[in-house]
Amino acid sequence: MSEAPRIRVRPTGATATMGRSGFPTVVSATGGEIAIKTGASEAGFNPIDLLYASLSACLAISARVAAGKLGVLDRLTNVAVEVTGEKAEDEPSRIARFEIDIRIAGDFDEATRREIARMAEADLCTVSNTIRGQPDFEDRVRDVSPPPPRKNP
Repeated sequence: MSEAPRIRVRPTGATATMGRSGFPTVVSATGGEIAIKTGASEAGFNPIDLLYASLSACLAISARVAAGKLGVLDRLTNVAVEVTGEKAEDEPSRIARFEIDIRIAGDFDEATRREIARMAEADLCTVSNTIRGQPDFEDRVRDVSPPPPRKNP
């Protein structure tokens, strides 16, 4: 009797911390770290860049998975996904429109290339499906200040 394949679950999540001044540092559940930059001339990621990066990376991975599901992975050379967007002019502050450019290199006809992109965006990419949906937010606000020193009676 064969054993069922083990599914490895990757820890997910991120924590951003910052003091009274400076910028946040974000640490992933697996220990990855990103220093956030918000200055226009500073190299690095700001929070909107991270949103675009999450979407572009998820779509690129999902396109590769889609090519595999379609049986054409061996013909895939490269996937590049560029994501930009436009902020809404009204409140609340948000991205009103995402602009996604999916470039799929390989020995494909146009219909196959479009199907890879469609599957990636509509069926497989958790990030695009989350953005298109209306996820619930469960907020908790807690005081993380250290308790005041105890006084001796």
